[in-house]
Amino acid sequence: MVGIIMFAVALFALLLGFPVAFTFGGIALLFGVWAEGPEMFAFMPYRVMSIMQNTVLMAVPLFVFMGLVLQKTRLAEQLLESMGRLFGGVRGGLAISTVLVGCLLAASTGVVGASVVAMGLISLPVMLKYRYDKGLACGTICASGTLGQIIPPSIVLILLGDVLGIPVGDLFQAAIWPGLILVGAYILYILYFAWRNPESARAMERNDDQSRKDEVIEALKAVIPPLALIIVVLGSIFAGIATPTESAALGGVGAVFLSLAYRQFSWKMLYDSAYETVKVTAMVFGILLGATAFSMAFTYTGGDYLVEEWMMALPGEKWGFLVITMLVILLLGFFIDFVEICFIIVPILAPVAEMMGINMVWFAILVAMNLQTSFLTPPFGFSLFYLKGVAPDGVTTRDIYRGVMPFICIQIGVLVSILLFPGFYGLA
Repeated sequence: MVGIIMFAVALFALLLGFPVAFTFGGIALLFGVWAEGPEMFAFMPYRVMSIMQNTVLMAVPLFVFMGLVLQKTRLAEQLLESMGRLFGGVRGGLAISTVLVGCLLAASTGVVGASVVAMGLISLPVMLKYRYDKGLACGTICASGTLGQIIPPSIVLILLGDVLGIPVGDLFQAAIWPGLILVGAYILYILYFAWRNPESARAMERNDDQSRKDEVIEALKAVIPPLALIIVVLGSIFAGIATPTESAALGGVGAVFLSLAYRQFSWKMLYDSAYETVKVTAMVFGILLGATAFSMAFTYTGGDYLVEEWMMALPGEKWGFLVITMLVILLLGFFIDFVEICFIIVPILAPVAEMMGINMVWFAILVAMNLQTSFLTPPFGFSLFYLKGVAPDGVTTRDIYRGVMPFICIQIGVLVSILLFPGFYGLA
């Protein structure tokens, strides 16, 4: 029971607000030395070295750098403005354009914070100007901003690929269809809301100075550059020309070229992007090192065997395991970040999934879709904090919480459909 007590203490420390990496590393050290002695950590340097030499994880800073460079090229601003004019004439059109822009930003940048902040600054004031329901406007922005966690190239999928030992390219291919279904479900909900509440999702007034043809041309000009980058990055992976790490490097170079094309390049922009990349990467790898020490102590104290025995004894066998696993990850997502869940929870559950003969790509997509929900769930959903930080004074935390609830239900609905009908998504 030492491992289970250690796990409970770690969760309690996280809820108190202690830093994640130091919490996992410190608790692992205390319990490991108490249970097995200091010699248990003799192989820790070799584990650290293997992490630092992992070429799959090199894709993380490269994709983060690509996203940060694109964030500073006014890409999101131009996309939102042109898409808003294109779909604004439809009831709920501004919200629909926000979802579509979120999808494109997810596939080209994958940075949740950047997407939510950009759409919160640009799209939210326009929706409020046309008297959109505050909940719908806030929920649409938060949900659209999190699409980068399931639509490739996704940092979550890279981390899961490494933890589960699955080729990242396979996960990228498997995640496209679920991601597009989720986008379609968002749009259907917005159309239904606009039909039921026409005064809360008004159509945007047309600009008579610009023809419909000019609007379409302007929208295409804004869409084609990020779309070309998406085709280069993902196409090179799917065609087998490049590994995910190589395509991430290609994406970083492509993002710099786009900054030149948008005339937004500067050495300060490049320095700021690199500096932010280092900070994000240091955070991810710091958590990974702490999680590695924690999982080592958890395994040495026999916690993994206890979890396996308990999971194998669940009623319903495979289905019982999957339902309980999804519920546990969903509940943990209310309180802790996706990185901790990837590095702590998933390695404990993965051996049980393999023993039960579960398709690991299917399992990874289920976990990824579940982890995306963690960005929206109160009280610690990061998207909620990002939007609140840039929202106008009239928008309250209650408006944001109320707005994300339908989108959380949609995500859970899509998650259940992936669980029950994997063949529909090509995951059987």
